[in-house]
Amino acid sequence: MIVTKGDLWTFQPPNGDKHLRVITTNGFVKTNGELVMGRGVAQQAKRKYPHLPKIFGELVNRHGNHVHILDEYQLASFPVKPNTWWENADINLIKQSALELRELTINSRWDYVIMPLVGCGNGKLDWKDVRPVLEAVFPEAMYFVVTI
Repeated sequence: MIVTKGDLWTFQPPNGDKHLRVITTNGFVKTNGELVMGRGVAQQAKRKYPHLPKIFGELVNRHGNHVHILDEYQLASFPVKPNTWWENADINLIKQSALELRELTINSRWDYVIMPLVGCGNGKLDWKDVRPVLEAVFPEAMYFVVTI
């Protein structure tokens, strides 16, 4: 895993390799079927792609609070909060999400996964606690963690 500074939305891996951007999410779907995406990286994604809450809401309702990849947008959800947006992030859910993301991308067309410091902004976790969980899951050269 490579940790570097940059912006999640503009950071480019070397050589223009195929990359997937990660959006931290929760498992709360509103009565209108939209996933709550009101803060942090999720809010940024919603502003950039206003229809994402509906897409992710349908996926969470159908398949649960798991990693979901939207190939056409080069985006993936990364659950850090189990149920509601106001909770703190859950380190066990982060580990589960990291394992799911690895499984979905390890033999795929993605050369790099670009992600924020998951769970460390609005999730209120400390990077010193999250980093070892991610380092244990991700191969060293395949993944970037990008601060925003």
